[in-house]
Amino acid sequence: MYDKERGLYIAHCANGALSITGKMANRHGLIAGATGTGKTVTLQVMAETFCQAGVPCFMADMKGDLSGISQAGKMSGFIEKRLPEFGIENPEFQACPVRFFDVFGEQGHPMRATVSQMGPQLLSRLMQLNETQDGVLNIVFRIADERGVLIDDIKDLRSMLDWVSKHAKEYTTKYGNISTATVGAIQRALLQLENQGADKFFGLPSFDIQDLMQTENGKGVMNVLAADKLMLQPKLYSTFLLWLLSELYSTLPEVGDLPQPKLVFFFDEAHMLFQDTSKALLDKIEQVIRLIRSKGVGIYFITQSPTDIPENILGQLGNRVQHALRAYTPKDQKAVKTAADTFRANPAFKTDEAIMNLETGEALVSFLDEKGAPTMVERAKILFPLSQIGAVTEGQRLDIIKQSRIYGKYDNSVERESAFEVLMAEAEQAEVKRTADTELAENSENSEKPAKAEKQKPGIMSKVLKAVMTAVTSTLAAILGAWVSEKVSGKSAKRRTSTKERVVKNATSAATRTITKELTRDILGNLVK
Repeated sequence: MYDKERGLYIAHCANGALSITGKMANRHGLIAGATGTGKTVTLQVMAETFCQAGVPCFMADMKGDLSGISQAGKMSGFIEKRLPEFGIENPEFQACPVRFFDVFGEQGHPMRATVSQMGPQLLSRLMQLNETQDGVLNIVFRIADERGVLIDDIKDLRSMLDWVSKHAKEYTTKYGNISTATVGAIQRALLQLENQGADKFFGLPSFDIQDLMQTENGKGVMNVLAADKLMLQPKLYSTFLLWLLSELYSTLPEVGDLPQPKLVFFFDEAHMLFQDTSKALLDKIEQVIRLIRSKGVGIYFITQSPTDIPENILGQLGNRVQHALRAYTPKDQKAVKTAADTFRANPAFKTDEAIMNLETGEALVSFLDEKGAPTMVERAKILFPLSQIGAVTEGQRLDIIKQSRIYGKYDNSVERESAFEVLMAEAEQAEVKRTADTELAENSENSEKPAKAEKQKPGIMSKVLKAVMTAVTSTLAAILGAWVSEKVSGKSAKRRTSTKERVVKNATSAATRTITKELTRDILGNLVK
């Protein structure tokens, strides 16, 4: 709980109240402990304390339990028993202003991002691409940027992959080989991502980060992400939250150390963020976590053991709450030792032994002091929440969603002219042009054929002259042959005369028949046409 005297009051130990220093709350923190030791309740206590101080928070709700922060709590025997321990007489149970979100749009306002906003690096991690496939995906994004084509959703990315595959030869010299097999592998990974429901996350309208940083009646709004279904897709969950951090980092201005943070981000099941993460992406995560505090954002990781967090990042988590750990195996014992070593030792007890003997609701606590140095670790009891512990009903959730100031802002998806529409239009234009060119070529070819045929076909007079010349030649040859024959045989002049007449008559008749035949064929041919 928050009050002017105690500030961000989180826990109570033998030496009194343990509070997070407001201007050090953006130095990040860690809530760790085995399953069932009270991590979720600690998260709820921290979140509602920030809420009462006017600091909005974002948190992932794994089991629906955190939705109860929207309702006022009630007195119970357990709480009544612990009141004297905290020096509280009459707790003022109260609800926090809450907005429910859901990547799938089922249990809250949809949260969307465009594929371009996600970027090739995070998308490659989400699809678990290898180095070669990651390289081709980067090429696709570069080409889209060069062409000024927007990639909003999965169908846009699929269209760009198909287009780049068909035009791969044009980019080989500039970007390297783009094989059809690699593009096909990316397409298959994209299909798997779509089957997991990622198609509901990618699109418009994209989420406005400023909607996470609102207050109502002086209280910070609690932005609760329904993550029970999202948790079934660990890569989508962790990549989504990493995208959200990246958006906060790139969008918010530098503000330095404020009296209290502008936003507190709780990352539950934090170990998922670092599983199967490339060195390049891990470096980026470290950079964002290190620098985002200057934007007024505090990040608190919730996980089972500090060993789930890389050392370079663990060293930046100044505010720590460690619940009980169990040490059944040598690996567990090593984890306990590591967790103990992250605290500033307290001579009153052995930290490693205390970790294994903590009760539910108890924790080892160390917050940063005014100068930014970690305080000595204390064995303490975490405060009880003033809001409801446990999930709300579906009716209560629906009422809160409808009463939200942003109700209707993200509920309906929006389509704009992006890669799919642009490339589809280009394909249609190219098809129309190909069809027109084909028809033009066919018409041109058909119009040339008759002209060529007429040019090559001999006319009637040409045929008649040819027939006449053939007949005359045949007649002369016949007369000459008859004359030679008579000279040799020595027949009478009268006989020669009759022979010559007969030959001429026959030759003339043959010529006449030839000419008539040619004229008839040509005339009939023209009539048929």
